[in-house]
Amino acid sequence: NPATSAASHSRSNTNTQPLKKPKFNMKSIVAIVASLCPLISAFSSSPEIGSRREICKAIVSGGACVIAGGFALPSLAEEDYITTDRGIKYTVVTPPTNPSSAKPVRGQKVKAKYTLYLNGFPEDTAQAKKIDSSKGPFGEKPFEFPVGVSQVIAGWDLTILDMRLGESRKLVIPSELGYGQYGTGGIPERATLYFKVELAELGLTPKLTEDQEKWLVDNPL
Repeated sequence: NPATSAASHSRSNTNTQPLKKPKFNMKSIVAIVASLCPLISAFSSSPEIGSRREICKAIVSGGACVIAGGFALPSLAEEDYITTDRGIKYTVVTPPTNPSSAKPVRGQKVKAKYTLYLNGFPEDTAQAKKIDSSKGPFGEKPFEFPVGVSQVIAGWDLTILDMRLGESRKLVIPSELGYGQYGTGGIPERATLYFKVELAELGLTPKLTEDQEKWLVDNPL
């Protein structure tokens, strides 16, 4: 299963900060447009006019980052994402069934629906490649696991512990919180992971033994 891994962990801090939107003044906007015009003109006047225009369209509206006069024009999609202090980017697609309901605790069994992509999400790029999903040809089979005890990649543990029942998110997990420098079957080394995840079910709050409680203290996320 692409969610499972013996990934290494460090201490978690659940505070999150929204991505900062760069400030643009009129001078910087004019500089950006001016830098694009020669590029568009050169492509559009070539014999391969159809494909060149498609490239121009991708440059202008497809989320490419254009540098001009020291300013960057970011992908508009990124403005909808929140970045945690551990480097996970996420956006909430579906809010939780009850926004005031409890979040999972470490050791609690949960069920999650998911789809994993490489290279991006299919709605954002044609290069997206689906690697695995809990939805198969015969229906959905949510993945069950005890959260927060290192039985899945760190990016999943950290995210699921911050979600509520019924909530779904799009996640961009950096390689150090995924499969790291080695990768795994079908996933190359140092790969960024793109997940669509829904917290589908919560098990009972666990009654931990003394040894289990000590393990959680000795092994923070």
